[in-house]
Amino acid sequence: MKKVLTGITSFHAKGFKKQLLAVTLCLSAGFTYMEMTHASPNVNPPALKASAPNVYVVKRGDTLWGISGKFLSKPWRWPEIWASNKHVKNPHWIYPGDKLLLCTLDGRPLIGVDEGDGCEGIIRRHQGGTSLRPQVRVESLSNAISVIPLSDIQQWLEHSIVISPESLQNIPYTIGAADNRVITGAGQTVYARGNGLVVGQHYGVYREGQPYEFVDANGKKFNAGIELTEVASAVAVAGENDVTTLELTDSYNAEVRRGDYVLPRYDAELPSLFYPTTTNEVTSGGKVVRVQGSIGTAAQHSVVTIDRGSLHGAKPGQVFSVYQQGEVVRDPKTKESIKLPSQQIGSVMIFKSFDQLSYAYVLESNLPIKMGAEIKPPAITDSSGN
Repeated sequence: MKKVLTGITSFHAKGFKKQLLAVTLCLSAGFTYMEMTHASPNVNPPALKASAPNVYVVKRGDTLWGISGKFLSKPWRWPEIWASNKHVKNPHWIYPGDKLLLCTLDGRPLIGVDEGDGCEGIIRRHQGGTSLRPQVRVESLSNAISVIPLSDIQQWLEHSIVISPESLQNIPYTIGAADNRVITGAGQTVYARGNGLVVGQHYGVYREGQPYEFVDANGKKFNAGIELTEVASAVAVAGENDVTTLELTDSYNAEVRRGDYVLPRYDAELPSLFYPTTTNEVTSGGKVVRVQGSIGTAAQHSVVTIDRGSLHGAKPGQVFSVYQQGEVVRDPKTKESIKLPSQQIGSVMIFKSFDQLSYAYVLESNLPIKMGAEIKPPAITDSSGN
């Protein structure tokens, strides 16, 4: 995952730089997982669906998760069967028009892009060999298919962040508009008070939302972060003492109000690959703590917040299984209260991480996902396809 920060060095807010840099984590762990599963003969190969095609041509609008689901009963095991071309800079990217072939290597399924030489060429390149005939391919990464639908998560990927309460103490904030309006939008001028804003730099204007407040193991309340939502973008055009003049360039479904925070803008990108978490990779005991855009439950294609962040080992691209906590029932014979086992009800993928929390996309769910649902590493063992 790539993150470009603009003007971040101008801020001295304690911890803010660290908080935003947490979302720049790369997916090296994903490639470590691929190497581990490819190299270990003790890991059972992923089960192919009975309907898995031998040939699939990638279409515009496809997602990596969707394509994986055409081949595998457990799509998150895709990294294990993908034939990576070691001579290509971005070997995991797939583009519309690519012809994917289902091959076999040492009794395990292998899928790769056909370059005109079939499975023989796919296997040779996967093992480090080169093409029989030189080929040049020039593609923009922006043309590659996304791992999940961007439209489903765009609001949270591009316009929402979570930072610590301490980070807000020294961040500039809006104090008014040029014509004394209470609220303003794109094309208007506002003033911000605080140090660190640089004339000519672009900024985001953020509205403070609900904090993430929890109780620790000792019963003490703590604030794991405050959610900020970008309501506008602006450029600093003038400054005098600690007051900066900002011209609003865009609005995002809300008006700018007095007291909104002014932070450096950054360009967010989706992780380019997904992979299952493994035992001990992320601190256990994670849960769904907020359903975004809803006061109730989450379903497939929803966005949720989980209480595991970069400090717990969470990274963009990681996939978790979601479990509904078992109900407590009364034993009809002994009259004891018995807690039923948890039930797996879906899976989520982290797409943006902060220190204590992460945003995750619901990849699949067969029951509504409620706040408090548990997240765990998915089981590597596979069953036969269907």
